[in-house]
Amino acid sequence: MSKFIIQVNGSVYGSSASFRALSFCQNVLANGHSIINVFFYQDGVTNSNALTCPASDEINMHAKWQAFAKQYQVPLINCVSAALRRGVLSEQEANENGKSHWNSDACFTMGGLGELVVGIEKADRLISF
Repeated sequence: MSKFIIQVNGSVYGSSASFRALSFCQNVLANGHSIINVFFYQDGVTNSNALTCPASDEINMHAKWQAFAKQYQVPLINCVSAALRRGVLSEQEANENGKSHWNSDACFTMGGLGELVVGIEKADRLISF
């Protein structure tokens, strides 16, 4: 069985990248493969924003990623540089940058491109959305 790294570059809304990435992840695991982590990069970091409020008839991608991470214990990693540039902060990043609020959910951890590279070295495949 293969080990995957999934990279999500598309925003939580405004493109289908997040939805397609999550569907792919679910299918990968259903077919017996494993996922080392899901790395959110560029606009993909907006998937971790706990303050998104989609309409009741829309898919709540943030909640879907939360449920996926909890169910399958797959690490969700935000590129910290991309997140900070887009105003997506974890509690730690908010404290370190003198901000009174944060909006990144705790099931998403902040990391760097080094974590992506290390994961790629361990993976059989890198799939980007």
